[in-house]
Amino acid sequence: MLSHTKNFPFFYLYYYSSMAIEDASILMVFILFISFICTFIFYKTKVLCRCKICHAYITSSWSFEFDNLCDWYTHLLQNSPTKTIHIHVLHNTITSNHKNVEYMLKTRFENYPKGKAFSAILGDFLGRGIFNVDGEYWRFQRKMASLELGKMSIKSHAFEVVNYEIDHRLIPLISAFSRKEHGVLDLQDVFRRFSFDVICKFSFGYDPKCLHESLPMSELAIAFDLASQLSAQRAMTTSPLVWKIKRLFNVGSEKRLKESIKMVNKFAQEVIRQRNKLGCCSNHEDLLSRFMDKTKDPIYLRDIVISFLLAGRDTVASSLTGLFWLLAQQPEIVAAIRAEALMVTQHESLTSLEQLHQLHYLQAVVYEGMRLFPPIQFNSKFCQHDDTLPDGTFVKKGTRVTYHSYAMGRMETIWGPDCLVFKPERWLKDGVFYQETPFMYPVFQAGYRMCLGKEMALVELKSVILSLLQRFDIELPHPSRAPRFSPGLTATFRDGLPVRVSERRGQT
Repeated sequence: MLSHTKNFPFFYLYYYSSMAIEDASILMVFILFISFICTFIFYKTKVLCRCKICHAYITSSWSFEFDNLCDWYTHLLQNSPTKTIHIHVLHNTITSNHKNVEYMLKTRFENYPKGKAFSAILGDFLGRGIFNVDGEYWRFQRKMASLELGKMSIKSHAFEVVNYEIDHRLIPLISAFSRKEHGVLDLQDVFRRFSFDVICKFSFGYDPKCLHESLPMSELAIAFDLASQLSAQRAMTTSPLVWKIKRLFNVGSEKRLKESIKMVNKFAQEVIRQRNKLGCCSNHEDLLSRFMDKTKDPIYLRDIVISFLLAGRDTVASSLTGLFWLLAQQPEIVAAIRAEALMVTQHESLTSLEQLHQLHYLQAVVYEGMRLFPPIQFNSKFCQHDDTLPDGTFVKKGTRVTYHSYAMGRMETIWGPDCLVFKPERWLKDGVFYQETPFMYPVFQAGYRMCLGKEMALVELKSVILSLLQRFDIELPHPSRAPRFSPGLTATFRDGLPVRVSERRGQT
């Protein structure tokens, strides 16, 4: 017995060592296979294109001069005579020419769909949701969403949800923080929590309580962020083979993407189950319940849930972050917002959508902020048939064509020599808000894919800005350099938005 006990560890040591050698062999074969594929892709791209732009993209040498990829693209587009460039290794034509944008989104709309390649990149995450489909799927969802979002009852419900979250969570949280000495608050994190609570309550009748004073970490929000980030990274590879092979073997970023999507799906399924459990006898105002009156397909409803989260949470939080980074450095603009609000509300709180619509300067501020920091920096389509853009650029069938909203906001040809200046007055004519054409400003898209949630997003943005500026002074803790962005489907400040907050006298 004693002898058997002594030999016992040696038997397992031999057994596990053999397994380890076998696993190592499999791993070595996998590494060699991946190396072969990567070498093939490298030579397929680099050798066939030796141009300066493609070399800078492949080697990331652009980062020696620019903090963000979007700033490098902007530089290239500003210096292009047509305001259009081509990244050969990505098979991607990128434009900041508003005539090209109108051509893609309106004149030849049918020739520039999302395309199968784009749908494949985001398919695991967004499924067949409205942001990831074309044709009949897209028309059906858009028609159904348009009918619901256009109702006055849903607009009033959105206004109530937003203001409840502001009054009962956002203001108390920031007020409590303002009383801490030398404290620095990450406003981006606060906005992401706020917009997550709002979109969940408005769309599903579910309250995740992310903005509770204890600032709890939401596993769902973390999983959603990761899924968004990793899905976006797929589009940055020089070949879809890279991420498809990783997905096939369930390794690296694709393994983490799969795990995060699994958690998001679990949430979506639970929300749908709860709504089904309530049944038709319930009188719920949330958006999902209204959609469920028209379809019971669980996969389709799952895709709707994910699309609502992406549209209502990330874009609003991103817009607010960029706006407050700008406003914290522009006290005269903050003073003008407060003065207009006093004139409209007569020293009272904002109580109606009608009052909000009278705040033309505030609307101009929001548009100007999103001109410089659009929540979605670029948008891509795929050319179905050989075509020529209005600026003379030939586009071959199958080419990815991208209009770059971030770069468009920095074009002198569109906004004049002061295009880099935060100037709300450029949106006003005789004190009234005015926009010439959405094709020069495709922040909410334009043409047939114009954002259906635009008005509700503006209500949320303006309500938050007004409520915070009426009660608090917000400043950056130190002079801030231009933001650096993290990869993702929406623009996110890599280092957050640290601010100092103090309560205004007489506004407690």
